[in-house]
Amino acid sequence: MDNSTWTSVSHFVLLGVSTHPEERIPLFLVFSLMYTINISGNVAIIITLILSAPRLHIPMYIFLSNLALTDICFTSTTVPKMLQIIFSPTKVISYTGCLAQTYFFICFAVMENFILAVMAYDRYIAICHPFHYTMILTIMLCVKMVVVCHALSHLHALLHTFLTGQLIICADNRIAHFFCDLYALMKISCTSTYLSTLMIHTEGAVVISGPLAFITASYACIILVVLRIPSAKGRWKAFSTCGSHLTVVATFYGTLSWVYFRLLSSYSVTKGRIITVVYTVVTPMLNPFIYSLRNGDVKGAFMKWMSRTQTFFFR
Repeated sequence: MDNSTWTSVSHFVLLGVSTHPEERIPLFLVFSLMYTINISGNVAIIITLILSAPRLHIPMYIFLSNLALTDICFTSTTVPKMLQIIFSPTKVISYTGCLAQTYFFICFAVMENFILAVMAYDRYIAICHPFHYTMILTIMLCVKMVVVCHALSHLHALLHTFLTGQLIICADNRIAHFFCDLYALMKISCTSTYLSTLMIHTEGAVVISGPLAFITASYACIILVVLRIPSAKGRWKAFSTCGSHLTVVATFYGTLSWVYFRLLSSYSVTKGRIITVVYTVVTPMLNPFIYSLRNGDVKGAFMKWMSRTQTFFFR
């Protein structure tokens, strides 16, 4: 491409979820409600598991509270800006802000990926080695696993953000998305995106498919053990402890893989926006309900916390 079409940009224009003015108010109301539910639900999970129920301070719920915190950060990276640009006449995000958004979006997406993997390991130990659960999954080991998840997530995000920062953007700095997505930025680059695409399909694939393969192997072992349980009631009870996790895993990996492990040439802006909304807004909003509604301990602890709160304020 001719060098005359290259430019040094100081900002980008986010086109948002929709370009139809009549859809602005419904979209704002829907996403505001979903974001509020997301934050409220995940904060309730964290308060319930960390502050209100000491008996829930076990590995399973340590990982769940970290998943809730990750969901809050993940959604907060994109949704507030998306709500702001719905009514903004300029829809501008600075160059630095765009790279920062890309960094934290990748970081928390990968963090959720790793947390789901360690949660699968927790279920594997609980079902396949129940008598050694407390000896294998100590609190210190859980803390170390969470720290490693954070470190790997930040390194992965740093690599892809650095490569994105090396792109030279064309004269058209409009991003056909509601946030600074990797593929959307690569679409408006005048320089070769070969290295960035290669990293997404190699290093990025390893980071995503590695934990997914680990989750699959964990559940293969779980299924083999559960099938040996003689009573149908026992098998159902064992499987029911995994249902919430499997639901979240299926939604998260299904949408993430559809968007990022396709060729750049086949990337659809419209479909990409729709699918991205699912795993950036819908899934984090549903996670608290999926885990709390299927878990008697969490529901019981939350109701006790609510009862104590009401007693404190209305006594």
